[in-house]
Amino acid sequence: MVTSFVILIIGFAALVWSADRFVYGAAALAKNMGIPTLIIGLTVVAMGSSAPEMMVSASAALANKTDTAVGNAIGSNITNILLVLGVTALLRPLSVSSMTLKREMPLVLIVSIGAWYVFSDNYFSFAEGIALILAFAVFIAGLVIISLRAKNQDDPFVSEACEDVPDNVSTRSAVLWLVVGMILLPISSHFLVGSAVDIAKYFGLSDLVIGLTIIAIGTSLPELAACIAGVLKNEDDLALGNIVGSNIFNLLAVLPLAGIINPSVIDPSAANRDALIMIAATIVLIAMSLNLKGARRINRIEGGFLLVAFIAYQGYIFSQIG
Repeated sequence: MVTSFVILIIGFAALVWSADRFVYGAAALAKNMGIPTLIIGLTVVAMGSSAPEMMVSASAALANKTDTAVGNAIGSNITNILLVLGVTALLRPLSVSSMTLKREMPLVLIVSIGAWYVFSDNYFSFAEGIALILAFAVFIAGLVIISLRAKNQDDPFVSEACEDVPDNVSTRSAVLWLVVGMILLPISSHFLVGSAVDIAKYFGLSDLVIGLTIIAIGTSLPELAACIAGVLKNEDDLALGNIVGSNIFNLLAVLPLAGIINPSVIDPSAANRDALIMIAATIVLIAMSLNLKGARRINRIEGGFLLVAFIAYQGYIFSQIG
């Protein structure tokens, strides 16, 4: 069991690092190919923090662990809002000024309800996976088109995302990091899922629970790091944008992989418990960000509430085991 925990930790570290290198190489190569910085920032870079979830879900589905893949997507969204945002707001209250974020927050709720509907029959089909992927393509295309037509590069979220696009990187270096990421991502995710399954069996955890807890928290570490870095640099919109963007990507790009790769019956708790908690957390996020008083701040008290809610949720899940 000690070996499994060591492999799990190394797997998480390798997964996060290789995802960062993959995105760095892909963004730099796209830049060198003449693709506009705005498009790269809103697609390749924005998807970067969800790369670990995508690889883990794909590996889990290939290992016939669809519940783990589903739990990873739902659990990551819950973790992003309750844990990541909670900790970030405790460090410093977050102001929300980006119109892009205000437009996307209701979309997170719509997508979350759509995901719940997919699970409501306790079966995740290939067709449903394809439908979610198509919705993701429409979302990305719409986001880019709206941003280009509005010429809103001055929007805090858009401008900060574009600043993360690497510049002055040679094509040779970009290709090297892209290849390194492409090789290490599937390898690290394979070992991570394997060790997580071993740990789950040892403690009697279901495939869904291991995805909702250990894997979801681990794959959300990039979001936590990005949010903390954002608030320390006074880039509140970028910090909150990482959470909003990641949650949309998790449901439209990460979740579909489970249904496409391994359509199967899923644990009823995914729809009856966890998807509903995800929706509730999303509603709370919107209420905190778009309140009626005109002030757009998520304060420390609200951050503390989110963190306590996360601890209570984890406690409730483990209390149901056995």
